[in-house]
Amino acid sequence: MRNAVLPLVVWLFASTPAAVDTPWAEKLVQSGTDHDFGTVARGAQLSHTFILDNPYAVPLEITTRVGCSCVAVNPATQTLQPKQKAKLEITMDARRFTGPKTVNIYVTVSAPQYYSQATLTVAANSRADVVLNPGEVSFGVVQQGQKSAPQTIDVEYAGELNWKVTELVYSTAALETSSQEQPRRETRTEPVGSRGPIEASFQELYRRPPKPGQPGQVGYRVSVAVKADAPAGSIKQELYLKTNDAASPLVPILVEATVQATLAATPNPVAVGSLKLGESVTKLVVVRGSKPFRIVAVEGLGEGVAAELPTDAKRVQTIRVKCQPQKTGDLIRQLLFKTDLDDQASVSVKVEGKVNP
Repeated sequence: MRNAVLPLVVWLFASTPAAVDTPWAEKLVQSGTDHDFGTVARGAQLSHTFILDNPYAVPLEITTRVGCSCVAVNPATQTLQPKQKAKLEITMDARRFTGPKTVNIYVTVSAPQYYSQATLTVAANSRADVVLNPGEVSFGVVQQGQKSAPQTIDVEYAGELNWKVTELVYSTAALETSSQEQPRRETRTEPVGSRGPIEASFQELYRRPPKPGQPGQVGYRVSVAVKADAPAGSIKQELYLKTNDAASPLVPILVEATVQATLAATPNPVAVGSLKLGESVTKLVVVRGSKPFRIVAVEGLGEGVAAELPTDAKRVQTIRVKCQPQKTGDLIRQLLFKTDLDDQASVSVKVEGKVNP
């Protein structure tokens, strides 16, 4: 089988000449090879994700380098397995430059005897008259089910405009539009609080009118919190301050958090492998909570699947799941572990395997 795959792999890579207008590495980038953040406040931390997809039958080694210290790539190196997708998280630090900036990110893709390079591009215009301090809102890890403590970010404007913030909005999509002059990028927005995992508000701190030879100054403070009903997982959300500045009406603010589930189970799914009819196997399932708890019931047992439940209250519970299938075919059971935590919090675990005669 391996010998049959190799000629196909050779054809896939060799079908694209070494010197072409579009390197074959760019075919891996599913979301486009460039991103323009537009006009941003000085100090803003900007984030964008490029999606990579390996269509080939061999693993690909991905390495990156950037043309400016103001841009970071995470991960800088990785192995992309066949038919696998991965992310390149790009962060651009607008504290490190003023005015327009375009940075190339060189992505080298290699397999034995083959390599190609794609060039990704990020751009931004860091305006000197609007400054964020700090450059982003980063909560770290927050507990699901509890509203986080608010964090604040200060926004300062210095210039001749009677500059005002009128609204806080989410970015819902980036829309490419065109005119007779040139294409331009617009951002669709909706008010903060209408939906989404975070809530935010703003207040004006001071306003100093311009004087002869001295620009005016305006200060705002933005307060952000993660909602109690935010789903578990990673949050990377851009808020926008909507202003009366016709030239640059939106000021982006990056908000990041990791919402930790009230309960988490590992492994999930539980793979029991290939069994013979009547054969017995026991697997351990570890359930972790934010505070001590008891498992009071398990739904989904039966047909040869049983569970031994611990009785003590602990933050980490280990459950023995015994499988002794009673019929051949695919073994698929969805178990629901119920606890005595608030609102009877529960976690679902899938058990799967194959039963042979």
